[in-house]
Amino acid sequence: MIPRRISLLLMLFAGAAQADTLYKCTDPAGHTTYTNQKGDAKNCVILSQDKPVSTFAPPPTKPRANTPTPESFPKVSSETQKGRDSDRRRILEEELASERRSLDGAKRTLAEQEAVREGGERNYQKYLDRLKPLQDSVQLHERNIEALQKELGNLK
Repeated sequence: MIPRRISLLLMLFAGAAQADTLYKCTDPAGHTTYTNQKGDAKNCVILSQDKPVSTFAPPPTKPRANTPTPESFPKVSSETQKGRDSDRRRILEEELASERRSLDGAKRTLAEQEAVREGGERNYQKYLDRLKPLQDSVQLHERNIEALQKELGNLK
């Protein structure tokens, strides 16, 4: 009986590699057969049905032709643009320094509150609930610092 099951499994895997659909058929005597060809068998159930892989590829995009800038389009001198870029860098660096100070304060507050157990917090979940907003604040400042550093890294 075991060699028959092994051969059925081998046929199952070999057939599944070639077939799109796998059937589980049970004959009137109660024997189960796994096959990829339903034929005229009764009491068959689809176990898996592979979907064909799409080979659709979007058409290649044509590079857009350089269109001349309209005469009415506002022009900015390179000095003006450099000034704007340096202002942007300065503002981002100030925001980064502010976020770092806020993160230090949030971490300090969290550490202080972690050391304190209030009398009504016999249940450990109440303690965790009290600390959750402080932990969220620390994570928010860390994400803001990451975003500001990324933005500064993208500047020319």
